Amino acid sequence: MALTDLFTGEIASDLWKMLITISRKALRCKSSAEQLITYVREILPTIEEIKYSGVELPAPRQSQLDRLSEILRSGVELSHQALSSSRWNVYRNFQLAKKMEKLEKHVTRFLQVPMQAHILADVHHARFEMAERFDRVEASNRRMERFLEEMKIGVNGGGWVEEAVKSMQEDETWVEGCNGNNGFGVGLDFGKKKVMEMVFSNNDADWIVGICGIGGSGKTTLARELCRDDQVRCYFKDRILFLTVSQSPNVEQLRARIWGHIMGNQGLNGNYVVPQWMPQFECKGEAQVLVVLDDVWSLSVLEQLVWKIPGCKFLVVSRFRFPTFFSATYHVELLGEEDALSLFCHHAFGQKYIPLGANVSLVKQVVAECGKLPLALKVIGASLRDQNEMFWLSVKSNLSQGHSIGESYEINLIDRMAISTNYLPEKIKECFLDLCSFPEDRKIPLEILINMWVEIHDIREAEAYAIAVELSNKNLLTLVKEARAGGMYSSSFDISVTQHDTLRDLALILSKRGSIHEHRRLVMAQREENGLLPREWSRYQDRPFEAQIVSINTGEMTEMDWFELDFPKAEVLIINFTSSDYFLPPFISKMPNLRALIIVNYSTSYARLHNVSVLRNLTNLRSLWLEKVSTPPLSGTVLKSLSKLFVVLCQINNGLDGKQFPNLSELTLDHCNDLTYLPSSICGIKSLRNMSLTDCHNLSELPDEFGNLKSLEILRLYACPDLETLPPSMCDMKKLKYIDISQCTNLTCFPKEIGRLVSLEKIDMRECPMIRYLPKSAVSLHSLQLVICDEEVYGTWRDVAEMAKSNVHIQVPEQHFDLDWLQE
Repeated sequence: MALTDLFTGEIASDLWKMLITISRKALRCKSSAEQLITYVREILPTIEEIKYSGVELPAPRQSQLDRLSEILRSGVELSHQALSSSRWNVYRNFQLAKKMEKLEKHVTRFLQVPMQAHILADVHHARFEMAERFDRVEASNRRMERFLEEMKIGVNGGGWVEEAVKSMQEDETWVEGCNGNNGFGVGLDFGKKKVMEMVFSNNDADWIVGICGIGGSGKTTLARELCRDDQVRCYFKDRILFLTVSQSPNVEQLRARIWGHIMGNQGLNGNYVVPQWMPQFECKGEAQVLVVLDDVWSLSVLEQLVWKIPGCKFLVVSRFRFPTFFSATYHVELLGEEDALSLFCHHAFGQKYIPLGANVSLVKQVVAECGKLPLALKVIGASLRDQNEMFWLSVKSNLSQGHSIGESYEINLIDRMAISTNYLPEKIKECFLDLCSFPEDRKIPLEILINMWVEIHDIREAEAYAIAVELSNKNLLTLVKEARAGGMYSSSFDISVTQHDTLRDLALILSKRGSIHEHRRLVMAQREENGLLPREWSRYQDRPFEAQIVSINTGEMTEMDWFELDFPKAEVLIINFTSSDYFLPPFISKMPNLRALIIVNYSTSYARLHNVSVLRNLTNLRSLWLEKVSTPPLSGTVLKSLSKLFVVLCQINNGLDGKQFPNLSELTLDHCNDLTYLPSSICGIKSLRNMSLTDCHNLSELPDEFGNLKSLEILRLYACPDLETLPPSMCDMKKLKYIDISQCTNLTCFPKEIGRLVSLEKIDMRECPMIRYLPKSAVSLHSLQLVICDEEVYGTWRDVAEMAKSNVHIQVPEQHFDLDWLQE
């Protein structure tokens, strides 16, 4: 008997024990571990028989056993890694889950080969049911896909993204809870009191006050905490407007919003032109208003956004002092030693103090190197979470090689942030750098990021989501849930990404190394004063750019304003502009590899797009995002490769034709107010799996052929108040898993045969007051897991669940209070 036989038995026994431990933990690879337990349990008796039989195996059979030994040995090593991996390391856990599934397939494949099964059965009487094995392998392949679906529709807790959003919210709650409690927040509490004194001042000279401090010092955090304070909200009776100005502001749009807030007309048309001369009038006591202007960079811009009006206070947040303009200013100081240590420990250890067993001296040295800046403490602390002491020593050594944060704090702070990114896996670091491609201080819909990463990094959606969560856990981006009732049951569609200015600056600096035509990301960091392309780009008209991502930020562009540029390797083009007319760049026709196109207009009116014929040449385009444009006619244009189409805040102009997108898998129409009916041609897209018609307030009709969408799995009809009925044919959608009809206030009933939706798992019907009864067929919804509804129909759904003897969870959401003014 070969020595390998003994080792194989021992390895299999060890692997079995570790798999059992894994299966008892809430790990992403739990299901694969449980399946492997079954395999190992079944093969152990055979291995034991070989081990103690004393029979020398023939060479071919010994070779097979050696191969099995290698597979099991790799399983032991992989199980060690899974057991030692922290739940906070989402991306690593994702990778381990994929490896565990791969191991499961290796073991299965080994046992499935007919010759190997014949040898084992012949020599050692091993009996394996092959049909069952194949079923299990197929289930394994579907596991990750299933997890992604759950994350998209918000069942079973919503997955990693939901956890990351909750973690961000818990961080805010933790900071608030620490105010005055000997933890981080003492300095914040002191600053808030000082600013409140300035804001509550009755001195006429104090109509405009400021908060200033270096980047990453917590200015915006302080301003937001002030706006959340109950005393401040009571004083201003919730008439508080929070606006982010940024380096490239749309001054007229900001002026209109501010003036509308002061006048009490929140719905003031964005095209309203605020007069330069302001009439002076007396405001009553109840008319007190507060306007917070965050991230102000220019005095000339600030002068256009403020007016001295009785009863109105302006709070300006900036890195710069404006001593001749402000009557009073609070300068945000760096954190004290105790506050800095508490904040760092919160992100490095999940608690306010250094845990037992940690190297106290090393922790304090790292904290000192962070310069007592909140942003540095958060990012570097998160990067060290669950790392060993050698890793800490390496980071500390790199930090200590830089200069202390002093007069040149901007450069030195960015240098420290760069150290935290150096330890990221290469793919995650590239995704972090991609964030600089979007305009500063703008929310990025998570869907845009996920689609972009999938296309340019050749990864699956589940991995892209895991990367977003990993960057969130490292405090390199922030995941923000849009305000909506019953938020814990919403989906990834309701989540946006934001990023601190300093982190965006870091990504820009790291992306600009080398010659401009060699940059992987060619980005206009901000709009030029003349609203055109950078003059530097024109110097490279004679050579092709190597950029994979091209990001443009301009004003109005005509045909004559464009350079003749060549981007043969570009896969993503992001066009941001502010204009009511826009000529698409001619060089789009020279982007043969373009896979994602994002066009966003930031003006107050819909933009008319010209030169749309260039889209005909985009044979590889897979994702198209249009925002605040009047959708152009695409007659004769067929985008065969297009898989995802997002039309947001647009005028449709009855120009939507399903024949132009024959292979579409995802369609989103959001805030398209001129959409009154869905064209029947859309129902001919056999590949469509996800459809969202949200906040389309004039949508009143869905086509009779709606049921032809046999592949549809997700259907969102959120906030379509004119919609009164759902077409009966939709009951033919056998793959439909999720329906959202919340805030369809005039919808009267479900189709009678709704019970035929055999795959339906979730129904969201909040604020549907006209639906008072359910069809009898609802008892046949055997796959249903979750219903979100109002109190009025809770009992009806409960009766249905009892009759069906199902375990469906019926959730009545809490009353929602809109704090959207804090999320501008």
